[in-house]
Amino acid sequence: MKKLTYLLFFCVTSGIYSQYDYEPSAKNPFGKLNPEAPEQTADFAPLIGTCICKSVSRIDQNTWADTVMMNWTFKYIMNGMAVQDETLKEDGAHSGSIRQYNADSARWYVHYYSSSAPTPVLSAWEGNKNENGDIVLYRDQPAPNQTPGFYRLTFSNISKEGYNWAGEWVNKTETFTYPTWRIFCKRKK
Repeated sequence: MKKLTYLLFFCVTSGIYSQYDYEPSAKNPFGKLNPEAPEQTADFAPLIGTCICKSVSRIDQNTWADTVMMNWTFKYIMNGMAVQDETLKEDGAHSGSIRQYNADSARWYVHYYSSSAPTPVLSAWEGNKNENGDIVLYRDQPAPNQTPGFYRLTFSNISKEGYNWAGEWVNKTETFTYPTWRIFCKRKK
């Protein structure tokens, strides 16, 4: 018993258990931002937690699908060095992303996955928070007619109460926008 007590005392005082202080836990269910993480990791701080959202996507040029209700949860992962999100949708098409900030390139890298379309290689977007406080991410993607452009993701109207999200195709100069998906989120009380 003395050896076990000493071993536990050693582990706690030497910091072996403290290496995971920023992981989700009973006390901090969404984890915590690691002070050693790049400062931009806090860009997603207002989104940490769960929101109840309304999601609507475009069926064709003139038609939007019915609204799908979903919970969207953001949390810190990798001991507070990155952000993960997960959507649980009432239609059963769940999804999520891993978000890492790379200080060397000064960009966010976001890797998306979905239960409705598992793929061997995850889609990736990159971008930053802009001067308006929006988080804007891009992925090269030509239009159906092969016009060069991006699929742009934008988190906007970010506040303690919630945020909006938009997925849209834009041309390379961003003078033309074609929205394909919108999500409106309110903080879960």
